[in-house]
Amino acid sequence: MSWTRGVLSALAVCVLLPTGLAGCGSGASAEQGDGKNGVVASPSPVGKLLDDTDEAGRRYREVGSKGAPWVGLQVEPDSDGSWEVRLTLRNFTLSPQASTAAAVEGRGTARLYVDRKPLAELSTPEYRIGVGYLPHGTHHVTARLYADDGTVWAVDGKAVEATADITASEPEESPSPSPSGSALGAGRVVVRW
Repeated sequence: MSWTRGVLSALAVCVLLPTGLAGCGSGASAEQGDGKNGVVASPSPVGKLLDDTDEAGRRYREVGSKGAPWVGLQVEPDSDGSWEVRLTLRNFTLSPQASTAAAVEGRGTARLYVDRKPLAELSTPEYRIGVGYLPHGTHHVTARLYADDGTVWAVDGKAVEATADITASEPEESPSPSPSGSALGAGRVVVRW
């Protein structure tokens, strides 16, 4: 049968070609070598490290604007007094929590800050700010994108982030009880890019 000869020929070529020059696998280990036969995996550098840092001293990793990671942020009050945070991501995938500490293009984590103080590191695009965490007043909720090595993704020297200004209101007294048995003040959300 001719199809079996084609498959066997392709397999033979994969076995005969030296590792590192060409491969028949998929994934990073096939492209970068797997550490066997004297070939050492060396990830290609992603972006350019800048001298600029975030509040915790993590360096910015500059990438070009074409195909750069992008984050949008939506924060909405919930009826129980908590706040629902949802991220919209473009050209970016959130890494699982146990990822290798290396900068890979378009991948990493998002960190949430409230009034410039760290709140959470996210590996999913949703988060709930608990009841009572935000006192009465206006607060700035920021989502910033990081590479898995802890560097900050940046475009044109600025961190890839989105900020929402939200106002937590005090519970309002109601002349008559609400159907749920409590009256909560509504929050206000203003998104800045």
